[in-house]
Amino acid sequence: MTDTAQSAASAAPWQAEVDAHKRAMPLQRLIGNGLDYADAVELYALADAGIPWADAGARIGERIADSAIESLAAGHTLTARADFLRASACYRVGQVPLPDTDARKTPMYRKLIEYYGAAGALTDPVAEHIGIPYRSAELRGWLLRPHGVSRPPTVIVMGGFDGWREEYHVGATYLVARGVAVLLVDGPGQGETRVLQGLYLDHDVPKAFSAMVDYLLADHRLGDRVGIWGNSMGGFLAALVAATDSRIAACCVNGGTIRPAEILDRYHRFITKAQALLGISDPDQAREVMETFVLTDSTLASLRCPLHVMHGTPDRVFLIENARALYDGAAAQDKTFSEFPDGDHCIYNHSHDKHTRIADWFADRLSDDQGDPR
Repeated sequence: MTDTAQSAASAAPWQAEVDAHKRAMPLQRLIGNGLDYADAVELYALADAGIPWADAGARIGERIADSAIESLAAGHTLTARADFLRASACYRVGQVPLPDTDARKTPMYRKLIEYYGAAGALTDPVAEHIGIPYRSAELRGWLLRPHGVSRPPTVIVMGGFDGWREEYHVGATYLVARGVAVLLVDGPGQGETRVLQGLYLDHDVPKAFSAMVDYLLADHRLGDRVGIWGNSMGGFLAALVAATDSRIAACCVNGGTIRPAEILDRYHRFITKAQALLGISDPDQAREVMETFVLTDSTLASLRCPLHVMHGTPDRVFLIENARALYDGAAAQDKTFSEFPDGDHCIYNHSHDKHTRIADWFADRLSDDQGDPR
């Protein structure tokens, strides 16, 4: 038996699953999106030692939350806020692999919301947990507003299959620092909107995002310019919304595609994520439905607002040629394509550069002195 075969044979029975979680959530993704380095290393170590991934995330998160509560009682507000965010991130990362049917999923999801909200309550202005009526439920999100800015523009920010709104808190802070408000949102099939509200993705999804635009434009504290920034499959959604709602003043697609089902061509087991997003139990039916989500030439011909497409050359989740097809097909006159030669999916490995480029681009496009963006 070779050394490699002996190593595989002697590996702990849970190691293959842990390694899969690490591939889906590498250090650059975890740290770039809010997990402290030490917490990420500890999570990996606990999982390697046989502690189930979700349980490890909850263990670390609860310990940090206890410390945040102690800091708050001692008057150390900044430390408490930072640690509540850390605790929320641990719960967020921990729950990712759990199916909605797992008894741990909903309690962990409530914890990540609780601790994110605790951090938001220590922010000026506070982060508001909002619900936007849609069908018989609500689209759930967080509204973050810049301090001291009257009627700022707003950017709707969302993720994709399983990277949901709180994962993009770090990027949102770059926008807020530039005087731009942010609606971190879970659309149909995502995050709280799915897990606690029971709303799933279907072809009416542009109506859901138009309801968000209605909500933002009706808020007298916010300005009348709204942008949208989608990450991964959320990039597909952002482009779709920008093409179908003329009120979108600027659109950023990070790690997106014209055809989200392409991921199933290379990663067949990812169908479980698509099933959860769509609320469809049959994998073959879910695949058929996912194949109908495509940005056609005629749709892209209606995407006329300023557009920024960002992509990593070696991305294997969504191929760069499909991001380029989105960019080339869009009718926008103001278009930017940012390609990172060594960029991973959603450019997690260049977090600061990604966030500064996107935030500066939105601040420029949504400023009051901009004319008609189309």
